[in-house]
Amino acid sequence: MAQTLPDVRQNGCRKPAARAVDRPSWSQAFLRPEAVWPLGRGSGVTVAVIGSGVEAAAGAGSGPLAGRLVLGPRLHGEGDAGRDCVGHGTVLATLVAGRRPADGGPSGVAPAAKVLAVAATDDAGSTNADLLSRGIRAAADGGARVAVVAAPIAEAAPALAEAVAYATAKGTLLVAPAGPDGQSVAGPVYPAGFPGVFAVAAIGADGAPAGASAQGSSSGSAAAPEAVVAPGRVSRVDVAAPGEALLAAGPGGGTFTASGPSYAAALVAGTAALVLGRSPSLSVEQLADRLRATAYRPGTALPDPAVGWGAVDTVTAVVAGTPSAVAAPAAADPVVVPPPPDRSAVHLASAITGASLGGVALIGLAAAAVRIRRRRDGGGAPV
Repeated sequence: MAQTLPDVRQNGCRKPAARAVDRPSWSQAFLRPEAVWPLGRGSGVTVAVIGSGVEAAAGAGSGPLAGRLVLGPRLHGEGDAGRDCVGHGTVLATLVAGRRPADGGPSGVAPAAKVLAVAATDDAGSTNADLLSRGIRAAADGGARVAVVAAPIAEAAPALAEAVAYATAKGTLLVAPAGPDGQSVAGPVYPAGFPGVFAVAAIGADGAPAGASAQGSSSGSAAAPEAVVAPGRVSRVDVAAPGEALLAAGPGGGTFTASGPSYAAALVAGTAALVLGRSPSLSVEQLADRLRATAYRPGTALPDPAVGWGAVDTVTAVVAGTPSAVAAPAAADPVVVPPPPDRSAVHLASAITGASLGGVALIGLAAAAVRIRRRRDGGGAPV
């Protein structure tokens, strides 16, 4: 159950996006990371992206990760992690830590954090337990305090469980999607299914679980049947985050769209980097507790099977009970909010293509916030 893109070998690697966007994505209106940037932007924190690699050009010149991209090992094939044929890892990295463009387009959650790229898939995005295990160990040995394990598999391999324990003992919070992007799943996926791994599900702009019955990925490619998740058989969920029709910089430049829980996991990893930038002494367990305790409660029994402890709250997680230190949002700031998704179909897994903005509504930050019903249950003080 890997993150795959079946047409890569026929059509070649991901092409640059043809369009640029000069507005933030709706996910920025939801998370409001810029509200806590005066307190820190993740400087001094390394976030590993374990997946298809991160395009080296993203860390050079005027790239979104310029001066903050470290190219780690490539565990399948030759070279380092600076090649990203699928484009998946590059988009994840810019969601975590992409700089804010001068034109006001989409940016990452922690734009001063360092990204450690670890390539643990083949050029089509497929992986296995051995590659993921080695990738997790490489991230921990590389000094990552947070690591996004982007490609889930169905096998609860002992070597993978041992790698999770190794990374956790070295102080790395592993953040992983609770399901695969746009693929059917009849049981838990790993490493999210292991204790100690922070499992993330995706929600849409309306606050509901993305894809209704499934977590899927969207693109401009040909549609595939909607993934079906057997009730009660998915991995446990710690929190949810925006994961539908997100906008981010991708390989070769331009703005890409992306949907699925792996992208939601990237936003949670960025939030964790902001928390550690302000509170670097937190242990892995304390950091995970902070993210759960400060989440927007869903108004159901906890943990909710679809969204866990609720939607991640970047601002509260960072300030830890001192919201007066955070500026209020500017209601006039424009954002891009996707149209309601077509529930009849989702697109090929991990497919991220040039963003087409036809029919996309531009609304104010306050209007975006109104769409999200956020209720707390009042329990659990932030760590």
